[in-house]
Amino acid sequence: MKKVSCDMRGMLSFQILNMLKKEDLCGEEIATNIEKYRGKKPVASTIYPALKRLSKAELIVGKRRGKRKVYSITKKGLSEEKKALSYFERLYSEIEK
Repeated sequence: MKKVSCDMRGMLSFQILNMLKKEDLCGEEIATNIEKYRGKKPVASTIYPALKRLSKAELIVGKRRGKRKVYSITKKGLSEEKKALSYFERLYSEIEK
């Protein structure tokens, strides 16, 4: 199986890529959206290192808009998100409630 660049040890990188697939967001908006799914808002020391890793891997790009840095997914990021989604679907498809 080909290695997926998205951090598969947890779902944070996948969640970020999945969110950015839908719209461009700043770090605070990403944290707020994650809170809706996890019930707890992640701290900046969790979000920003993940954004840095994704940027370094060229899966996302951040651009300044006023005082905020807004992130968007790249073509490479879209491809990796799709691979990660397929991986998660295969991994969890057989889990029963």
